[in-house]
Amino acid sequence: MTNQNVMVSDMAITVAVSNSSLFPPASQKPPAVPGSYITISNKKLLQNLDINGGARINAWVDSMRASSPTHIKSSALSDDLNSWIVHHPSALDMFEQITNASKGKQIVMFLDYDGTLSPIVDDPDRAFMSKAMRATVRELARYFPTAIVSGRCRDKVYSFVRLAELYYAGSHGMDIKGPSKGSKYKKGAQSLLCQPACEFLPMVDEVYKTLLEVAKSTPGAKVENNKFCVSVHFRCVDEKKWTELAQQVKTVLKEYPKLRLTLGRKVLEIRPTIKWDKGKALEFLLESLGYANCADVFPVYIGDDRTDEDAFKVLRKRGQGFGILVSKIPKDTNASYSLQEPSEVMAFLRRLVDWKRQFIMRR
Repeated sequence: MTNQNVMVSDMAITVAVSNSSLFPPASQKPPAVPGSYITISNKKLLQNLDINGGARINAWVDSMRASSPTHIKSSALSDDLNSWIVHHPSALDMFEQITNASKGKQIVMFLDYDGTLSPIVDDPDRAFMSKAMRATVRELARYFPTAIVSGRCRDKVYSFVRLAELYYAGSHGMDIKGPSKGSKYKKGAQSLLCQPACEFLPMVDEVYKTLLEVAKSTPGAKVENNKFCVSVHFRCVDEKKWTELAQQVKTVLKEYPKLRLTLGRKVLEIRPTIKWDKGKALEFLLESLGYANCADVFPVYIGDDRTDEDAFKVLRKRGQGFGILVSKIPKDTNASYSLQEPSEVMAFLRRLVDWKRQFIMRR
C-alpha cells in the first residue's frame, strides 16, 4: 500500500490517499503544483464518504492526519516547497511589488490569530502573542484599518490581543464588533456589531456540553466553546485515538442537522450551516468601512488555516488586494503570497508600517 500527500483548501477536503476504490487514480486529475499531490473535490469526496459509515469515518481520520502532518521527510518536503514557492512567493521577498500595487489605495488589514499572530501550541488557552507582535499590530492599526478574524470566540481573541482600536471577528466571522474606542477610519464604528447566527446559540451551547462529556474518554482531547461554534482540539490526542474521537463527534452531530463539521489544523470545527464564513466577514467589514464598491481599496488578508481560504477566494473574486498564506509546507491555496511562520508575519507587518511612515514623511 502506498500513501501520497494531498494539498487542501476549502475547495477540497484533504485525505491521505491510499490504494482504495474510494478515490480516483492520480492520473485522472493533474496535480496543483509539481509534486505528489492530488486535489479531490469536496462534493465528490462527500459522495464517496457516504458509501458506508466505516469508510466515512476512516476517510475523516485520513483527512485529520493529512491536514495535521506529523511524519514528513525533509528532503521530499524541500523539493515540493521549492516548486510551490514559485507559485506563492514570499511576501517579504515581493514586498516592493506588493506596495507598488497598493499605491493610491487604502490598505485594509485582516489577520487570523492562531498560527499567524501567535504560534500554534498544544494548549489553545496558552496561545499568547508576544509583546513585540502586539506592539507591531498596534502600530499597524495606526496607519491602516485592522481586523482580527478568527475561529475563536471574539472575547477570547480580545483577551489575547488586548488592543481596543481593532475590529474583531470571532467564531469564523459570525461575531463581529468594531473598535470600542471608535475609529479614525469610520465614525461611529464603536456601535458596529454583526451576529448573523444568534438563533443557533442554544444549540451550539447544548452540543458543547455534550461533547465536553463525550471527549472525557479521549485523553488529550479539548473541547472549546467559541460561542457560535465549537472546536474539538486533537493536537494532544494519540493518533491511534483519532478514529474513536471522530466517530464520537459525528455521532453527536447526527442529532443536529443544522450544524456542520469541518477540519482545521488538528481541530474539528462544529458550526452553523448558514452561508457565513471568514470571506463574508471580510466583505461585511469592507462595507462597514465604506469600501464595498470602491476601486481605491486594497485588502490584505493573512492566515494559516483552511478556513482562511474563504477570505482568499473573496479577494481573488474581487480582483483587489491579495491573500498571504502562513505555512511551512505546500498547500493548495487561493492566496497569492506566502510567509512561513508568525515571526515572518511580524517582519512583514513591521516593514509595512515603516513603509507607510516613510511615505507620510515624504509628503
